[in-house]
Formats: sequence, structure tokens, C-alpha cells
Amino acid sequence: MSRTRSRLIGLATVGAAVAALFASIAPVDAQTAPSDTMTVQILGLNDFHGNIEPPAGSSGRIGTTNAGGAEYLATHIRRLRDQNSRTLVVHAGDLIGASPLLSAIFKDEPTIEVMRMIGLDVLGVGNHEFDKGIVELKRIAAGGCHPVEGCFEGTYAGTTFPVLAANVVEEKSGNSVLPSWDIRVVDGVRIGFIGVTLESTPTIVAPAGVKGLKFLPEATAINGTAKLLKESYGVTAIVALIHEGVTPADGDPNGCNGITGPIIDIVKKTTADVDAFVTGHTHQAYICTINGKPVTSAASFGRLITKLDLTINKASGKVVGATARNVVVTRDVTPAADVSAYISRLKIRTAPKTSRVIGKITADIVKANNPAGESALGNLLADSQLAATAGDGDGKAVIAMMNPGGIRTDLVASQISGGEAVGDVTYGESFSVQPFGNNLVTLTMTGADIIEALEQQFDNPGPGANRILSVSKGFTYTWTASAPTGKKVSNVKLNGTDLDPKSTYRVTANNFLTDGGDKFFAFVKGKDRLGGVVDLDALEAVLKKGPVSPPATDRITVK
Repeated sequence: MSRTRSRLIGLATVGAAVAALFASIAPVDAQTAPSDTMTVQILGLNDFHGNIEPPAGSSGRIGTTNAGGAEYLATHIRRLRDQNSRTLVVHAGDLIGASPLLSAIFKDEPTIEVMRMIGLDVLGVGNHEFDKGIVELKRIAAGGCHPVEGCFEGTYAGTTFPVLAANVVEEKSGNSVLPSWDIRVVDGVRIGFIGVTLESTPTIVAPAGVKGLKFLPEATAINGTAKLLKESYGVTAIVALIHEGVTPADGDPNGCNGITGPIIDIVKKTTADVDAFVTGHTHQAYICTINGKPVTSAASFGRLITKLDLTINKASGKVVGATARNVVVTRDVTPAADVSAYISRLKIRTAPKTSRVIGKITADIVKANNPAGESALGNLLADSQLAATAGDGDGKAVIAMMNPGGIRTDLVASQISGGEAVGDVTYGESFSVQPFGNNLVTLTMTGADIIEALEQQFDNPGPGANRILSVSKGFTYTWTASAPTGKKVSNVKLNGTDLDPKSTYRVTANNFLTDGGDKFFAFVKGKDRLGGVVDLDALEAVLKKGPVSPPATDRITVK
């Protein structure tokens, strides 16, 4: 395949120097271009979240099929690439962040290394790329050792693939913080890629991660960039990598039934010059056609690959047809030897920490919700946080709450690895459940503030993301689905006694929530804040007292 990577530039820096920077991309000459069509295979990924090892439990399945793991992902991608030399591999955000320990302990550099092995061509950013701030994201892209922890394994080389963020600018200057687009030339045809993340990123990332940044409307950024690509560089085939999505009504990975979510309106507002949308964020799998354009998502954690075939007229460079399907990354193929060797080397280095047994559980404790939005694992985490902050010197908390987005995978009792016994929980497994390293914060809230926080669960909920907070034992309430927003919550009790709106209570949550994350702004009203231990340490303290059984899910009632 003849393939040329363009130089990169952000929207805000477009000016007189652009022509010189892109002199290597010759003008399109339609008279000399081939007159037939060709198929360009776009292999789409999203929401990998550093899962270089096969994810565990339900997070590692598509239906009943075990799926995922970078060594298997590499094999599947290489086989698909062998079927069509005109192949580009792209990722629509959250490649890194909220990662299992094997990647997170090395600042997610292993995920980048694995993606270089796999052959990732273009990355559009997601919200989790900003977890550690723009300075760290730029280091991940450009390379170099971590400024505090130094080098982990030689000098870190960076991504080698472009990291795109068309709708992220500096708040003060309005300048782009990362490139907005990338151009690939395939057999003489220019294909443009635009990367954007969801406009609401600041509401779901810790404030420090997005400090000084502004996130523009997705369609506005895509339209402006598409116009630039078309008018300045003759690009007539454009793919948007957008970290936003929808939720289907069923679990068909190749279906599009009953979809709801922001991507519908975004696609409708986007210029017709964009030919396809590779999406993410909701961790759902779907193959949709919206406004006549393919809109795809490959679930999460590398369990699926979207095979998007674009039929392009060589003479005009325009997309004249498209088909898509999701391919399961099964584990019944020969794992890629180079990726396997790299993962083995990482596991040897981290084994003393990851394999340390920190407790026992009597059965799987899962994050799956009941109809009220309650999960056994969420309850366990809330209970652990209350236990860590209930003491006189620890905060005197009487209630703890946990956000569902912070629960990344199940605690699986049946896992056996590295000689651990059934029912043992290792530090590595517990880290995979809560990989953010959030600190607990205990603060004083009025009963009215607590009820307001509960009502905010139903205020502009994110697509596919259940916003029901897990609550600690002894705290109960009812919510009514048909009630109007702001009046859904009732019968709120603490240890059987009605919560008094005028009284004050000591409440614990992680620092993400207490800073107003996920639009839970009621926590920001809290007073007399006291910082506590890391959430993972609180969980470990409870597991050490095990064996722990799955808590009952009887704290929240839905009508």
C-alpha cells in the first residue's frame, strides 16, 4: 500500500506557514487519477483503557464468548490487514486512563508500546486522556521520561501515531493544544481523520486534568476541520473519530435498535463532507446508519474490532459506499508472539506487587446493576469507604457514596493466576476495579444537600452510563422513574430514621465526586473537608478481614 502520513497542525495555528509545512502533499490531479474504485479497510477501536491483558469477568466477554487481550487483538488485526493492504487502524478515545495495574503502574506507556506493535495509525482523544492533565498527555504523545518517576524501561519513545483533539483549546488563547487532523494517502487518495472528544469532558474529569482548557461543541469543531481539509488540501474522504456515542436497546454488537444518546444530534449537525463516524465513550457495541452515514462502536477493552470498509472512487477521491461489522476478538487464535513476550516481561517486573494476595471473597462480586441501579460491588466499595472514615480521627462519616463510573470491572472469585487459590483477591485485581487512585474526602452536608445529590443522579444522565450512586449500609431510599426531574427521590432514611433536610451529616466520597464530577455539584457545597486514604487502601482493609461475601442489593428501591 502506498501510504503517506501528513505533517500535523492544530486549527488555531493555521496560517501562512501551512503551505510550506504541507508541501510534501501534492495537489490532487483528477485527470491522472485512476478511474476505478478501491476498498479501504478502517479497523476501529475505542475505549481500550489500557487492557493489555485479557479483561476479567463480564468485562472480558462479548455475549458468552471470552474476548479481548492485546496479544489476541494483535493477531486479529494482523489477519484483517493481510486481507486488504489498504488498511488503517484507528482509535476513538480512552485508549489510556482508568487502566489495569499492568499499564497504569508504568503511566500507561505499555499501552502505547503495544499499540505501536499492533500498528495503530491514528488516535482521537477521549475524556480519560486528560486524567493526568494536558502536560502529561503531551508527554505521552511526544515521548520522554516521566518528570517525577523517570524512565521505566529505557527512553519512552512516544506514540509515533498522531493524537488528535480538534475541539480542545487553551482557555485563554483559544489555541489548539493538540493537532486537529491527520491525512493519510492511500493509492493516491487522501483520507482525512478528525479527532474530537465529548464537549462535556470537564464534567467527568477531575478539575486538575482539564485546568486551563476549553472543550468546544463536537459538530462545530468537526465542521471547521472538515472544511479546512476539503478546501486547503483537497481531501474528499473524511472519517471522524469522536469520543461520544449512543446506547442501543439490546446487546446485538452489529445492531442499532432503539438507540439513544448525543451522537445522533451531533451527526445530524455535521457536514455532509464527513463520510463515517467511529465513536465510543458509552462502551456499547453498535453498527448504525445515522443521517445516511455509518456510525460505529466496538464496545470497550479491545473485545471487538469494527471492520469499516469504505469504497472510494479513485478518480474523485469520494466515498461511494460503506459497509461495517464488529468482529469479536476471540482468544482461540494464536497470540501475537511479540506482544506476548512484551506482556510477559511487564508481568515479571510487576509480579511482586500485582500478585500479592490482599484478601478472600466467597463468590464473584460484580458491578452489574439491579433494576434500581444498585450493584453488589458498588455496595462493597461504599461500605469500605465508610469503614475507612467512620472513626473519630478519620472523619466521623455516617454515609458513604461511590460513583458507578469509578467501578471498572468485577471482583472474580474464580480467577486462578500465578498460583493463587480460588477466592483469593490480589492487589492487581483490586486495582483493576478502582484504577484511578482517588483519595477519600469526608465533608459535612445538610440532609437537603444529600437529597439534592441523589436527585442529580437523574439530571442529564450520560448515555449508557447509569449514574445511580452506590450507598453504604444503613442508608436507604426510593426513587420513582415516572416522577419529574428533581422530585424522583423519596423515603430517604439513615439507619431506619428519616433523613432531616435541616440536620447535618458527615458524608464520604472520593475526590472526583466531592469536586463535582459527573455533575454531582451538591457535593461541592460540603463543608469541613477532611482528606482520607486512597480508595484502594480502603477496599484492601475490608478484604483483609475476609472472606467477604457479596453484599445484598437492598438499599435502593425503584417504583
